[in-house]
Amino acid sequence: MLSSTEENYIKSIFKLSGRSHKNVSTNAIADDLQTSAASVTDMIKRLSEKNMVEYAKYKGTVLTREGEAVAKLLIRKHRLWEVFLVQHLGFNWDEVHEIAEQLEHIQSQTLTEKLDEFLQFPKVDPHGDPIPDAEGNIIYEEQLPLAEFKVGESGVIIGVKDTSSSFLQHLDKIGIGLGSRIEVKEEVEYDKSRVITIDGKKERAISNQVALNLLMQSKR
Repeated sequence: MLSSTEENYIKSIFKLSGRSHKNVSTNAIADDLQTSAASVTDMIKRLSEKNMVEYAKYKGTVLTREGEAVAKLLIRKHRLWEVFLVQHLGFNWDEVHEIAEQLEHIQSQTLTEKLDEFLQFPKVDPHGDPIPDAEGNIIYEEQLPLAEFKVGESGVIIGVKDTSSSFLQHLDKIGIGLGSRIEVKEEVEYDKSRVITIDGKKERAISNQVALNLLMQSKR
């Protein structure tokens, strides 16, 4: 059995290692979890003894196959709970992350599979992130930041890079959500801000920071 703290470390390493499964430095883990490097070192030793990670001096830490399976299961539970909270309990997409952080540590595999079935096997969470299936497979859809779209190009929002409450609330305020079709109407050379249309109707000006954090399906 793993403690919730150990699980949080495993999930952090998985996130930081990226799709290429690169080794992660102690300082990167400490920054992500807002803890000290000494605490990370102690935890890496503990997780190594449980065959969850491998550590090499000057190279960093990488998950073992067992550790990766634990990380994917945590992510699966987290994102399924986010879907449930939004679709069935009426939470907004900016309210669910912290609650799902608690619910992801529930150990019942039967509950997880029943939840998946109840939700009719969703593929993505409310922020557009892919949900691992029961075997741990993750299907990544190609995503491009809106910042890469030029004037006259359009696409559909399928995710957000920044999942903070403040950013999601800002998107709600200007009327942007998953599935919104965005067309770039104008780009300001000075600061890379843009004028866009949302679903062919509303016209809004957005900063380059917002454009960098909106993930689009394709250019058309």
